[in-house]
Amino acid sequence: MRFDIVLNNLSGLAWTSREIKMTSDGSPWRPMIHGLDISRAICCVLDAPIDSVHNQIFNVGDSSHNYRVREIAEIVAEVFPDCRVTFGPASPDNRSYRVSFDKIRKHVPAFKCEWDARRGALQLCELFKKIAMSGEVFNHRAFTRLKQLEHLIRTGQIDGHFFWRK
Repeated sequence: MRFDIVLNNLSGLAWTSREIKMTSDGSPWRPMIHGLDISRAICCVLDAPIDSVHNQIFNVGDSSHNYRVREIAEIVAEVFPDCRVTFGPASPDNRSYRVSFDKIRKHVPAFKCEWDARRGALQLCELFKKIAMSGEVFNHRAFTRLKQLEHLIRTGQIDGHFFWRK
């Protein structure tokens, strides 16, 4: 599990605190893809005619699954019981990722996403309930890449270039 991915992070906040406090207005775009859809895409590419996929690079997803972060937060707040969401001002951080998936649709027509943000949030809500996920687990460094890297550097296990030390 990674809690530094937007849907997972917002779902973890919704579960542990019943509140999503956005520090921005949520206007940046993020493409969403479920791991099972990625696996399905790999299978479809392996089954596709070689002349349509050989030496090609594909964005894997569905163009309708480009969401504004605000939309993802609102979906999560609807899925998780008693969750509130608030937004802040527009952010100077303008990183936005709106992706076209036209190429995979053209070259690999058998591939279709089965998961969207709502279905993913529902899956996480059910999972968190089943395992009674705690705030301690949600905030543990092992589930957030940057926290884990900082720990490994601080404890001398890796160097500043992210190489393992002997």
